[in-house]
Amino acid sequence: MSKFVVKKPEKEVISMRIPSELLKKLDMMAAEADISRNELINQMIVYAMEHMDED
Repeated sequence: MSKFVVKKPEKEVISMRIPSELLKKLDMMAAEADISRNELINQMIVYAMEHMDED
């Protein structure tokens, strides 16, 4: 059996400004999915980047 190795993903702290109404929607969506706002935004960014046209 291989040895378990703990890995901590490298992350950066950033600040961003978004409209209040969008923040409310994000918070509602995160609560419904039982994940943090941060995790929701990360997943949304990854999804958007994977589905962008290359043009």
